[in-house]
Amino acid sequence: MPAALAHALILRRLRAPRLAHHQTPAELGMSAEPLRLAGAGGKSLFGWFVPPPVAGSPAPAVVLMHGWGANAALMLPAVPPLHAAGFAVLLLDARCHGNSDDEEFTSMPRFAEDIGSGLDWLRARPDIDAARLALVGHSVGAAASLLCATQRDDVRAVVSLSAFAHPGELMRRWLAEKHVPWWPLGWAVTRHVQRVIGARFDDIAPLATLPRLRCPVLLVHGLDDDTAPFTDAERLRAASAGRAELIAVQAGHDLGQALGPHAPAIVGFLRQSLPG
Repeated sequence: MPAALAHALILRRLRAPRLAHHQTPAELGMSAEPLRLAGAGGKSLFGWFVPPPVAGSPAPAVVLMHGWGANAALMLPAVPPLHAAGFAVLLLDARCHGNSDDEEFTSMPRFAEDIGSGLDWLRARPDIDAARLALVGHSVGAAASLLCATQRDDVRAVVSLSAFAHPGELMRRWLAEKHVPWWPLGWAVTRHVQRVIGARFDDIAPLATLPRLRCPVLLVHGLDDDTAPFTDAERLRAASAGRAELIAVQAGHDLGQALGPHAPAIVGFLRQSLPG
C-alpha cells in the first residue's frame, strides 16, 4: 500500500496542467481543418491541419509539437511563415494536453509516439509528399521530436526550440525547486519515474539522441532561458560534433514574439533540408 500511494502521489505531482486553447487558426485568419486522429494505445489526438497553400503537386509538411503543459494553440504563431513558404502544417495536442485524450500519465516518449502518429497521418494524405516531412517542437516537444526522429527514417529535418540537454538534469532542478532532497528521496523518485515511463533518461536525453540523427537539426534557444539554460543548447551542438546549427534568441524559455525575426532563417533551414 505505501508503494501504491507513493506511485499515485508522484504521478499527481508530475501531471501536466491541461490548458484550454486560447486561440484558433480562424482567429488568426488561417484556414485550418480541426481533426481527431488515431494515436497510440487506442487514444485519439486533437489537431489542426493547415493544407498546402498551392494545390497540385504533393507538398512538404511540418508537424508542430508543443511543450509540457501547453497545447497546439500556443504553436499557432509558427504557422504563417511556414505556410507562406509552401509547407502544409499539422498542429497536435499531445495526450493529456489540450483536447486530446487523457492517460494515466504522459511522458517524453509518449510525446514522441504522438508525433509519430501525426507523421503517419500525413503520410496517408495524397496532397503530402511523404519524402519531405519535418518536425518542429518546443521544450519537451523538441526533445520528443529528436527522439522520434531516431525511431523513424522519414524525418528529413528537426527544428528544436528550447530543448533541454538531459531530462534527469531538468528533473533534478525541479526537485530542488520543490525543496526535495536528492538523497535518498529525489534519487528514488527519479528511478521510479524511469521505470514508469519505460525508458532510461540516459537513453532518451537529447544529448544521446541528437548524435544518432542523420537528418539536419536546427537548435533555437533563448539566451535568458531559466528552464533549460542556454548552455544546454551549446552542449547539444557540441554533442552533434558541430553538425547541428544553433540560433541564439534574446528571450527566455518560451521564445514568444522574439522568434519572429528569426523566422526567415528557420524557414530557410527547412527549405534547404527538404528540397523539392
